[in-house]
Amino acid sequence: MIKITKAIIATAGWGTRRLPITKTIEKSMLPIGNRPVIDYVVQDCARAGITEIYIVVDDKDHSQIEDYYTPNPLLEDYLESRGKLDQLPLVATRPEGVEIHFVRQFDIQGRYGSAAPIAQVVEKFGIDEPTAVLMGDDFTWSADDASDLVDLIATLQSDDESALLAVEVPREKVYRYGVLSISDGFLNGLVEKPSVEDAPSNLINISKYIMSPALLRQVVDYYNANHFGPRDQEYMITDPIATHLAAGGKIRVLSARGEYLDCGTLEGWLHANNTILS
Repeated sequence: MIKITKAIIATAGWGTRRLPITKTIEKSMLPIGNRPVIDYVVQDCARAGITEIYIVVDDKDHSQIEDYYTPNPLLEDYLESRGKLDQLPLVATRPEGVEIHFVRQFDIQGRYGSAAPIAQVVEKFGIDEPTAVLMGDDFTWSADDASDLVDLIATLQSDDESALLAVEVPREKVYRYGVLSISDGFLNGLVEKPSVEDAPSNLINISKYIMSPALLRQVVDYYNANHFGPRDQEYMITDPIATHLAAGGKIRVLSARGEYLDCGTLEGWLHANNTILS
């Protein structure tokens, strides 16, 4: 089995779908139960054997996400002094054996989109190995503690392959999503928000990938070759994916076993809390 040790988690952005609360709380720090959204992603990475995580945050002095994964000696001293030793494990939020890098996404006002943070991390750290690429405001959840990320990694047969996680939706709702065209378990292409009649399947892309070195390079090349203005299109990760497929790249597709929980909308966030706490 191919071993994946690195993950990139994109979290930067204004979280406009969740205003006004995201004016002061980072979207990936919104609570699901008693943990922030991003922690479900980070803990899943740790379970999958990933030992190095690059979390892309906003380019500003203070990051709530960084605070969450940084030790707090004052709080630890407070708990110890009052004999609340059973609560000490709750403040040890960084998974054991996992190194977390916090990368500030630059020029986010002018170069915005899902490809931008990935390209910046790959270039800055010279990443040239298969890497998990995830978003910080959604995750899949299984009551039996199964991990779709573990399963996604297990689908890979070589370092040259990539993989993405897909979710099945009712056919009548495909027009809301990027829909996958698949043949023999491999991706042929993506169709953005097709009509029900034109949709190639009812499997949608949820932006959870294992990217090969070749695909990572495509993302970097796409980012560097284009200079969209703030009113132009976003730097979409699906564009270099299409280029990669056209060049003969292989991307396996795995249907998620867990339920997809998108916390970027109020309705999705409420549903995620009800699901986790039920």
